[in-house]
Amino acid sequence: MSKQKPQVEYYFSFISLWSYVGSLVFQDLVRRYEVDVVYKPIDLLAVFAAGGGKPVRERPTQRQAYRLVEMERWKAIRNIPLVTWPKFYPANPSLGHRMLLIARDQGQDVGAFAHAGLKAVWADELDVEDPQTLIELANRSGLDGAKLLAAAESSLVHQTEADLTREAIERQLFGAPFYFYRDEPFWGQDRLDLLEAAIVNERAPIPFTTM
Repeated sequence: MSKQKPQVEYYFSFISLWSYVGSLVFQDLVRRYEVDVVYKPIDLLAVFAAGGGKPVRERPTQRQAYRLVEMERWKAIRNIPLVTWPKFYPANPSLGHRMLLIARDQGQDVGAFAHAGLKAVWADELDVEDPQTLIELANRSGLDGAKLLAAAESSLVHQTEADLTREAIERQLFGAPFYFYRDEPFWGQDRLDLLEAAIVNERAPIPFTTM
């Protein structure tokens, strides 16, 4: 009897800085352990609002300043291109998220497209609200961008998108990325080592309950 693949639920947004910073490392973990990923793009600003968080420009100035220090550190650690204040940030990622969901629900591998959307915002300074940009990103990721775009306005995928954000809020998420393995949450790309350890060690999951 073959061993069941580990499954990770991945909550992210194309406009999530830290989802981008950890994206390649996460994809490497996925390949090494043959992880079954359930990609769950969310409305990050709605999640912030529900959890008491603030968009970057509304945070205290000292927090904004420290964020820039952390960006430089992780840029070097991950050896990735990273723009401090991208030209099209924060763009509305909804259309790209819906295209990804269409492909996901068709059983296609959307890992490359998820990374492409993140990199488009945080390294390439592309506008992920622009349909043609999204078509090109999807095509380069091995998907049919035009078909996905044409399907992205269906009421069903709009509902799926809204349901995922509501699900994230109900599961007490307050940012992105969030990775869930066996219902145990791991918040932030700097917790990927802990996620890997949980997969390798097969320990009992730590319950996530609110006070």
